[in-house]
Amino acid sequence: MTETSTPTPGTDVPADERPQNSGPFRVGDRVQLTGPKGKRNTITLQPGKEFHTHRGIVSHDTIIGLPDGSVITTTDGIEYLALRPLLVDFVMSMPRGAAIIYPKDAAQIIGQADIFPGATVVEAGVGSGALSLWILRAIGPTGRLESFERRDEFADVARGNVATFFGYDPENWRVSVGDLTETLPTTVERDSVDRVVLDMLAPWECIDACADALKPGGVILCYVATVTQLSRVAEAIRASGRFTNPDSNETMVRGWHVEGLAVRPDHRMIGHTGFLITARKLADGTVLPELKRRPSKSDFSDEDVELWTPGALGERNVSAKILRKRVRNVTTSAELSKARGLGAGPVTSDSADRERATADGAAHTDNSEPDDASRG
Repeated sequence: MTETSTPTPGTDVPADERPQNSGPFRVGDRVQLTGPKGKRNTITLQPGKEFHTHRGIVSHDTIIGLPDGSVITTTDGIEYLALRPLLVDFVMSMPRGAAIIYPKDAAQIIGQADIFPGATVVEAGVGSGALSLWILRAIGPTGRLESFERRDEFADVARGNVATFFGYDPENWRVSVGDLTETLPTTVERDSVDRVVLDMLAPWECIDACADALKPGGVILCYVATVTQLSRVAEAIRASGRFTNPDSNETMVRGWHVEGLAVRPDHRMIGHTGFLITARKLADGTVLPELKRRPSKSDFSDEDVELWTPGALGERNVSAKILRKRVRNVTTSAELSKARGLGAGPVTSDSADRERATADGAAHTDNSEPDDASRG
């Protein structure tokens, strides 16, 4: 087990001088370009660089200095809308180590866990940093986020993505690498945490450690992908005797086509991505009143639970080669983002090559389809 904190470069910049996501486009800004067919690409502005498309070239110099929401034209006369990406846009196009928690679930997590400005929040695992960004936005500069991740490579990707989006390393965020049950008691004081969010394969193994860290009345929220995981974590929460009865749900989002009198549901929708299960910690020594229910066939044994959710859960991992490339890409993006407003900063030949969309894919094409890799 090792414990590491987010890097400190950039945190010495006064808060009022840190990059803001408003005003004219600056060197180091990320810009989302939307073409005539709705396809979106995200680039990082660098002096002298170009964005290449099949319908012409856009010079970064023509974008720098324009107001947000401008329309630019390629050398072939094709118009692109230039906007700073929203957080929802950023998380859908950022480099990934583990799969992300998608915006529809992140929004529900913030709401159902009641994450508020100034809160102390524990998150495990950090994955690619998507949920970390949402939580940091919600808790504000007066809150504190303690993130835990088992793999160093995922932690590096998350740090890079967070620094890229904010333009600095948040001082109120720390990433600890190691097993949560071992690392949490040495990182936070007992009864000091307001909210706990678990996004892992076997959250039921961490229920007691999280209960120790939470304040009475604090919320624990688990994000799980399968019905078997949902069942097991719910029973673990009940068996601990330290929480209220858990609530479970999932969120599905269906868009609508609205154009004149043509108003109908979209043919595609964002369906199941995961389940959310929440509960609140009881005061020490409190015994939860038993719910009055009709007799049912819900009794089970430990053997039944193991048959329902085998202990050896499978996990699909990103290859080490791809992960190393993503770490390099996100590190370069973070360096460029931190340099906003402080000068262009050094630009490596690798980052310059990646800026060519047709070569190495530095212009990230947004992808709203969930993937099947391990979530983070």
